Order: sequence, then C-alpha cells, then structure tokens
Amino acid sequence: MARKATATSASTMPNAPQFTQEQDLEAFREMLLIRRFEEKAGQMYGMGLIGGFCHLYIGQEAVVTGITMASEKGKDAQITGYRDHGHMLVMGLDPKGVMAELTGRQGGLSKGKGGSMHMFSNEHRFYGGNGIVGAQVSLGAGLAFASKYTGDGSVSIAYFGDGAANQGQVYESFNMAKLWKLPVVFVIENNKYAMGTSIERAAATTDFSKRGASFDIPGEQVDGMDVRMVYDAAQRAIEHARSGNGPYILEMLTYRYRGHSMSDPAKYRSKDEVTKYRQERDPIEQVRARLIEGGSVSEEDLKKIETEIRAIVTEAADFATNDPEPDASELWTDITIEA
Repeated sequence: MARKATATSASTMPNAPQFTQEQDLEAFREMLLIRRFEEKAGQMYGMGLIGGFCHLYIGQEAVVTGITMASEKGKDAQITGYRDHGHMLVMGLDPKGVMAELTGRQGGLSKGKGGSMHMFSNEHRFYGGNGIVGAQVSLGAGLAFASKYTGDGSVSIAYFGDGAANQGQVYESFNMAKLWKLPVVFVIENNKYAMGTSIERAAATTDFSKRGASFDIPGEQVDGMDVRMVYDAAQRAIEHARSGNGPYILEMLTYRYRGHSMSDPAKYRSKDEVTKYRQERDPIEQVRARLIEGGSVSEEDLKKIETEIRAIVTEAADFATNDPEPDASELWTDITIEA
C-alpha cells in the first residue's frame, strides 16, 4: 500500500500523478499566497510589529495545499501546531484577519489575544494553532470521535512535526483512534530538524510512516515538496478514513527554509543544504515550470498572479498595522471563570 518517495527523486518519478492546468494554477496561487504572506510576516516581525513567537511555513507550502485540495472544505476538520499561518490561508480564512492576529489587533481571528500560535475558526473547521508540542494530535483524535459519534461523515486531519512524533500522547491517540476506528488522518510534517535537532540524532527509527505499525495503522511516506504527490496520497488517506477503515498516517518529507522560529539562526545545518532545496526542490517553482512547459500559461500570466497575491498581502499588512488594539475589556471575554 505504501508509496515511498525521497525528497530528492520524487519530482522525476515517471509515475508521478499529473495535475490538470486548473489544479496547477490553484496550487500555484495557494502556495504563493502562503509564501508571500510568510515573507511579509517575517519582515514585520523584524520591524517589531509582531511580538512573541512566530514560526514560518516557508518551504513546506505543498503539504497543506495538497492535503486541503484533496479534502472537503467546510466539512473536514483540520488542526495543527504553532506553524499554522499557511493552514488558515489555504482553508479560506481572511489574510487580513490572520495578519491582524499576528500584530495583536482587534480585527484578528482571535481578537488579537492569541497571536501567531493560537488562531481558530469554527466556521472554517480549523481548530488551531496549538502551542504545546504534540497536544493537537489528541485533539485531532477527539474531532474524529465527534465525527463518528454524530455521523456527519467528516474526516479530521491532524498535522504535527517530526519532533512531536516522539511525544507519548501521540501514541495514546494512535491506539485510541485505531481501537475505535476513528476517521482521522495523522500528517507528520517531517522537515528533518524538529526544533533544531536532526532526526538522525533524535529518533531511533526515522521512517515515521511506520510509527503506527504496532497499532496496525497503515502509513505512507510522501514527497512533501511536490504538491501532486501530496494530493495523491491525501486522497487515498482521506478516503480510507471516511470509508470507516479508521486512521491513516502520512509522513510528508518536507523542508523549511527558515529556522524553527524567527529567533532561531538555524546554525545546525549548512547554507549549501538550504540552497540545494531551494534551487532543486522548491514546491512553487516546480509548479511554475510545469505551467510554462505546458505552453498555455506564460510568464506574463504568472506575473499577473504574483501581482494579485502581493496586493492581497500588502492589504493584509496595512490592515494589521492600522487596526486598533483590542479594548482592555477584552481581557474578560471568551474565558470561563469557576466560582
């Protein structure tokens, strides 16, 4: 069942699934929006407009884009950790609301009280942005339990990283999900370095797709830098879960270009390694090349899309800079006080 792909060879695989031009254009727009948004967020962080922690998704755009394209928007639930900006954008949340949350303004998705790591939208079925490493995995299993209990036919998609994959609650969630055949897809975004330690130094077994073997959960290792491979694998995994067969694990072999967070200089890897991924494996440039090679989309057409995306991001940044901060009375809203 499992399809193996390495981060260096999958783009040239002769059996790589093919996208239509419309699918490539959709993927290009979504991934470019994430990339330009995150670049702007990094710039604003450097200017002091964003405080606290800020974890960028630059380089990993194909993962959430391909999975969301394969899911049912508005029906399937998604939950992730603190590297969450891209997930919200692809799920259709307003970029102005996302950026305003980063800057702590009242128009932010959490009214300016959550910041980078804590955003939420029940309307879009996005359940965070969770700051505790691995905590979202158990919550994702809970969302799947709710789906099975109510019979609404939805699937829960729970994202976590290679570092979180070593947390104990992950395996408790695996066991429960398999025992009750919960409709959940566990997505391990393996960017090779967790918070700053290579997987070879931190994990006894580095094939994370096999982490569910003792629970009889099928797993698949996927080239997470190619949106087509992500989409193809996600379709199988989501259908498996939605059909009542229980959980499925997808290990996405991906790579982040920036450090773990904005405060991380990422000295634990070489510049040559990062440059190699950027030049040879970039998820957006792969799609750009395919569109131009197809002949019906020109460089000028893609530049127009780039201009549109930049305008969206600029509007979001302007809004997030000028929107008022939340009133002091907001300190007492959205909380539960026990007597």
